[in-house]
Amino acid sequence: MYAASTNQAGDAGERSLVAGFDRALGRLIEAVCALLVLAEIAVLFSGVVARYAFRSPLVWSDELAGMLFLWLSMLGSVVAMRRGEHMRMTVLVSRVSPGARALLDVVAVGVSIAFLALILPHAFEYAAADALVSTPALDISSAWGSAALPVGFGLMLLFGLLRLIAIGRPRDIAAALAAVAAAVLLFRLAQPVLPPLGKFNLVIFFVGVVSVNVFLGVPIAFSFALSTFGYLALTTQTPLLVMVGRMNEGMSSLILLAVPMFVLLGRLMEMTGMARAMVGFLASLLGHVRGGLSYVLIGSMYLVSGISGSKVADMAAVAPALFPEMKQRGARPGDLAALLSCTGAQTETIPPSIVLITIGSVTGVSIAALFTGGMLPGAALGLTLGLIVWARSRRQAPVQARRASSADIGRSLFKALPALVLPVLIRAAVVEGVATATEVSTIGIAYSVLAGLLFYRCFDWKRLPAMLVETAALSGAILFIVGAATSMAWGLTQSGFSRDLAAWMTALPGGSYGFLLVSIGVFVLLGSVLEGIPVIVLFGPLLFPIARQMGVNEVHYAMVVVLSMGLGLFAPPFGVGYYGACAISKVDPDEAMPYMWGYLAALVAGVFLVAFIPWISTGFL
Repeated sequence: MYAASTNQAGDAGERSLVAGFDRALGRLIEAVCALLVLAEIAVLFSGVVARYAFRSPLVWSDELAGMLFLWLSMLGSVVAMRRGEHMRMTVLVSRVSPGARALLDVVAVGVSIAFLALILPHAFEYAAADALVSTPALDISSAWGSAALPVGFGLMLLFGLLRLIAIGRPRDIAAALAAVAAAVLLFRLAQPVLPPLGKFNLVIFFVGVVSVNVFLGVPIAFSFALSTFGYLALTTQTPLLVMVGRMNEGMSSLILLAVPMFVLLGRLMEMTGMARAMVGFLASLLGHVRGGLSYVLIGSMYLVSGISGSKVADMAAVAPALFPEMKQRGARPGDLAALLSCTGAQTETIPPSIVLITIGSVTGVSIAALFTGGMLPGAALGLTLGLIVWARSRRQAPVQARRASSADIGRSLFKALPALVLPVLIRAAVVEGVATATEVSTIGIAYSVLAGLLFYRCFDWKRLPAMLVETAALSGAILFIVGAATSMAWGLTQSGFSRDLAAWMTALPGGSYGFLLVSIGVFVLLGSVLEGIPVIVLFGPLLFPIARQMGVNEVHYAMVVVLSMGLGLFAPPFGVGYYGACAISKVDPDEAMPYMWGYLAALVAGVFLVAFIPWISTGFL
């Protein structure tokens, strides 16, 4: 008994030591990430000021920003790994018993560790090869940037092991590692029989391995990356440092630098009260009519959407400002959660949508054109949702709320005006070609800081470090998916899959309309099990050329694709966005389910409206 107590005390001491090391190293990396976000803002904003104010561009600013961006992406991924914030599908995992869930969580970490251990030597090899190349503007070794890859992979591996110790029981850890090692060994032993299978290997790795990992709760990025690594290593002669290079290419695109900038901008809008001011203004206009606050919810999501880089953040900014009053007026909690979820799908095309920026990055479609084309499709879906609200509110008792006076509306408008100007400023600057999406995001950050300090008098400096770290973690999680999906898309292209897909899609009956119908079904399905960004990175380079070949305008196709994915993302039973909306609304998903069908029908009608009336997407191009 004494020995058992001694062993327990020893285990507790070891765990405490591990937790202390994890905490100290984690805080150090978080501090570096916060500084990297600030450095990116300073470099980008300096470049904008130098070009527009002094007519003297900084030729080195983009190069330096690109290097810092890769470090931010990788270290942000490290922070997300430590916090367990890499995106994964948990719908099935959450439905098993607590014991099985704990084991699956350990398996998910174990699979991630396996990939990191396999890729790490090749990341060092890639960085060593890159050391022989000098950057054109700064004239320094490219390894200053590419070293972020082995450092990031190594730190993720370390934190993966620490997380394994923190969350797992010894027997679960042993079982999980044994299962992962057995799977890796099995594939290694099967290597001689895989190459003769030809393109059937695509089914094994990119359907089988990915599906098993995703449904087991392995983060999406690691599911993609491990399947690509296995395919290239076991069925081709491709040097694996090529995969590292493709991940680097996907994660360091300067267009995607807008992602962390807009994520931070959304956090600033919430902190300074700008989002609440916009909601308050709309409520003063419509709060007195039947279903008025539901219309306000639709309109508020339209205004706020896209700026934060996270639909959950958008919903979290709007819901607390409206739901208490809506409940006082008799709205059912389940109805509120259902409408909130569907407004998330409705606003997927509203610029500056991160998904639209990603489409521009991987397909070459003009981001300015995408921003212009995204406004009306979102409004069209908002209109169809509004019709459902109108039909349901007709049966409600008259609203007892007082109609706001002209003076009240004027005061709300005055308070909301700086907030209302910001989305217009961002969209107009990109659409008119005044600044790129990345540049205008830094302008928006500076604007939000000044508005918070001088107009709203609401700027909590103590929250800023945490916001910078959250920005890095969310951005790292997003960009690591982009890198993994970029390498997977390259592997699919090299296999000849893209040619086969193009031949099949062009042979569909119905011409362009048949192509659009199949695309809607495919992207609804993909959106229900994966986040929009990995789907776009994976299939955008494959399907957009086919759309051009079929005579479908690329901006129009982008809107159909994004809205279809949004429909899948926020539709039960698999759509993770639906569960996020329920969590924000503090409503059981089963309670919201009966109210979803009417709103989902409206979204489906809206998607078909946008698909078969191209002018909605292209009328203002």
